[in-house]
Amino acid sequence: MLAIYSDETDLAAMTDEDRGAMYAEYATFAEDMGRRGMMIDGAELRPTAAATTVRVRDGRALVTDGPFAETKEQLGGYFVLDCESIDDAIEAAGRIPSARNGSIEVRPLVER
Repeated sequence: MLAIYSDETDLAAMTDEDRGAMYAEYATFAEDMGRRGMMIDGAELRPTAAATTVRVRDGRALVTDGPFAETKEQLGGYFVLDCESIDDAIEAAGRIPSARNGSIEVRPLVER
């Protein structure tokens, strides 16, 4: 899984033209991963203001509006790819537009 982290205020500050160009890059990336037979899933997440955090303590659910913690970069989306090697996953991660100003966490899924 490629988890996409960036500062969501950067996206909000973009012009419509710049945002459209970035989304076009994402579409090109997803199409290429599909052509290569690697694409399993991917989605953009709503901003952290739309998040709800649930914790269970002493058998009681504690529900809080917002993300778990304040961070410089927020989880903004993900891709699940079927890669033959970690090197393939790292190469793909480097092509994600948000890698230029955020970070992409490459993490293998647990296979059962």
